[in-house]
Amino acid sequence: MADFGLYEYQEEVVQRALRGENVIIWLPTGGGKTRAAVYVAKKHLENNPGAKVAVLVNMVHLVEQHYNKEFKPYLGRDYSLVSISGDCDQKDFFGCEVKNSDLVICTAQILENALTNQEEGKHVELSQFTLLIVDECHHTHKEGVYNKIMGRYVAQKLKGERQLPQILGLTASPGTGGAKSIKGAVEHVLQICANLDSVIVSSKVYAPELKKKVPRPRKRFDIVDRRPQDPFGDHLKFMMQFIHDFMALGPDFPVKEFGTQEYEADVVILEKKGVTDRNRLLAQCALHLRQYNDALLINDTVRMVDAFRVLESYYSTKTSTATDGTDFFLLGLYQENEVELRKLAGDARFENPKMGKLQNTLLEQFDQGEHSRGILFSKTRKSICCLYDWVSNNPALQRAGIRAAILTGAGNGTNYMTQNEQKDTIRNFRLGSLNLLISTSVAEEGLDIPECNLVVRYGLLTNEIAQQQASGRARASDSVYSVVAQAGGREVRRELLNECLEDLTGRAIGEVQRMEPREFQIKITDLQTEAMLTRQLAEQLKIKKRSRFSAATVQLSCRDCFVPVAFGNDIKVIENAHHVNINPDFEKYYKTGEQTPLKTFEDWEPGRVISCAACGK
Repeated sequence: MADFGLYEYQEEVVQRALRGENVIIWLPTGGGKTRAAVYVAKKHLENNPGAKVAVLVNMVHLVEQHYNKEFKPYLGRDYSLVSISGDCDQKDFFGCEVKNSDLVICTAQILENALTNQEEGKHVELSQFTLLIVDECHHTHKEGVYNKIMGRYVAQKLKGERQLPQILGLTASPGTGGAKSIKGAVEHVLQICANLDSVIVSSKVYAPELKKKVPRPRKRFDIVDRRPQDPFGDHLKFMMQFIHDFMALGPDFPVKEFGTQEYEADVVILEKKGVTDRNRLLAQCALHLRQYNDALLINDTVRMVDAFRVLESYYSTKTSTATDGTDFFLLGLYQENEVELRKLAGDARFENPKMGKLQNTLLEQFDQGEHSRGILFSKTRKSICCLYDWVSNNPALQRAGIRAAILTGAGNGTNYMTQNEQKDTIRNFRLGSLNLLISTSVAEEGLDIPECNLVVRYGLLTNEIAQQQASGRARASDSVYSVVAQAGGREVRRELLNECLEDLTGRAIGEVQRMEPREFQIKITDLQTEAMLTRQLAEQLKIKKRSRFSAATVQLSCRDCFVPVAFGNDIKVIENAHHVNINPDFEKYYKTGEQTPLKTFEDWEPGRVISCAACGK
């Protein structure tokens, strides 16, 4: 193994997989799980003539990353490799690609589609593979695509089928599944093991070497006092209360605290109720209240001016689309208060104190030298755009040589990035032309990002898995993991809880590993049988629910003005995911706008953004 460049702790964790057992490898972020998996795949292909390996990933950008950086350099000379994601044409001939390749790297959804698609050239069976590598395998739970694939595997296994692939799972943390007791955490780890039909292994003998190779960053809480006065936020709350009074909801709808996630959840329910009841006043007021709540959340996270700009941008599109008294009331309320909001947003006396603390945290690290490199994590795409604007226009941060860029998930629409944009950003970060990534959770997991000496969590409430993934990015020597938060805030409480849950995860894995093999196997089989019966029952209920109405009796209406525009039998589903209206009469009900950035799929290609012909929404 030495010629392959494995550390001794990596050699330790692959032993059972090399013997053909189903195994989950548990190593921290930066511990080299993927390199260990490449070694297992190499030995598997060498020792099993006709072997076929599938590497499943949960994010599109990981397909090319694993192909180019790990599997191709070590296996490309001797074996036929192919990488397939939703953006390439090979996915339409997945069955053929599998037949002609020794190793396939793809998103899990590609394999799931191929398992369900019965067309020749597209269909595959699990039995065609001899080794299945599942990256970030802690996602193998509930209704996730990994679990759909493994659900088929387990069902076939319980029926006694022998021709099933060996499983190799990779994870930095299976988590506790929300459990806060050792009993519950053990049950969660066992469930993950059952879902993957695998034992879980970690380094024991060479744990000191692992600790040296992947040092933990120095963690600190950068705490600020609550802002003493917030006239901008108070004014937003006054306007929200005014809208509530206009809706006249009565005592049946108690108001949660404005500016919280709980309030946002209530407003989403309220908007749905308005649409269901065809009550436009309720639906529209709820939509506007959500915008004000977003502004309050941004005001709490970044600058007042950022919160004001969000509202300003939203209402700039509303003047030409007002259709009734509700629209005119909501638009008028904003316009009457716009000047006052702008004035308050520009008053430096009431600025968010967290911004000053964040500035000091960044300066402390980046003033140390030109080789500093960091990631600033925040919750939403809006907040990271605001933070990028702040960093780019902050004289002190610019003097310190901070060269920042945004990193978000791939997708369509504003504030998303294409895969090429993601690759370019990470490459520039690796080369040093950028030294600060301002990112959503997309950079927490899986991405091949260089060692950082600073990771900042800013305005984030996440679970222990995400916290461990983020912490693992600070791998440079003497690195710092900073939590910038308000005194007594939820972020600090959650961070401390996550530390306890991380410790609980380790203890739970230890208990599972100490189980007698027979006891472990009995528990795993019981959990698998229970899960299979639950899936079968859920599928029956789904079929029953679907059959309540025929497609022709389901009417689709414009969400804004309630004009009927289509029936259920006008809709065709493509690739089990995309819903397309194929009725040519549909064009009577819409107007076209700008070209969409959506990709082409199968024999359909995207047209333009459409809006309702009746109301313009």
